[in-house]
Amino acid sequence: MKIADAHTHIFPHKISEKASKAIGDFYGIEMAFPADVELLCENERKIGTECCLVCSAATTAAQVVSINDFIAAECKKANDGSDIEFVGLCAMHVDFDGIPDELDRAKELGLVGVKFHNDFQRFDIDDPRAMDMYREIAKRDMVVLFHAGDDRYDYTAPQKIANVANKFPEMTIIASHFGGYRCWDKLDCLPRDTNVYFDTSSSLDFISTDKAMELIEHFGADRFMFGTDFPMWDAETELARFMKLPLSESEREDVLYNNFRKLFPKR
Repeated sequence: MKIADAHTHIFPHKISEKASKAIGDFYGIEMAFPADVELLCENERKIGTECCLVCSAATTAAQVVSINDFIAAECKKANDGSDIEFVGLCAMHVDFDGIPDELDRAKELGLVGVKFHNDFQRFDIDDPRAMDMYREIAKRDMVVLFHAGDDRYDYTAPQKIANVANKFPEMTIIASHFGGYRCWDKLDCLPRDTNVYFDTSSSLDFISTDKAMELIEHFGADRFMFGTDFPMWDAETELARFMKLPLSESEREDVLYNNFRKLFPKR
């Protein structure tokens, strides 16, 4: 089966180990790897991944431009000669000055969406200050990937994602971690068959098989994408966990690859 990894993080080599450790400390887990581009590719080759969605969140407004330059450069490098295609998302922050211009620049650099990790960025997904930012993103037909859920914080609660999805039905949203990490019993508020998609990243070792299947059946297998959340987890382990879900062959193919390509066609 073809595989696309819909959720990976990369950082410049000189800070990849430090950045990975900081993420691990935040979640209280041991990370599988430093968040290094070469290690990502080595890890993905083990399962035959064809394409990776790559991103990094800006914890402050001052980081936005440099992150976007880095992600765009790594995408160009990969797509000019690597065996693994990169699809890149830009970083953005609600406090950034000049959001429309930077979104235009990101699109010109080839970045196709925006990644937010609001627990790191410390603003609610549905913060009124963010509405103009989402309007600008939607106008440019860019996808939004939200870190979703965490029972320790309220920034990324499912209802807040639903509020944004309902206000901006023209904006495609990916709610990561099965729609809400450790908040999987609170997802009834999310719209079905509309603009919200999901990924499987950082969930398969924590969510029960029954709950995972309940969510897939409720929202539809055509709304889910496979993701490893590199550098948090090993790709082979995550794929093995995914393959244990009692999906049909066609559903597996959709989640592993086809749904990704519907959102991010091959260039």
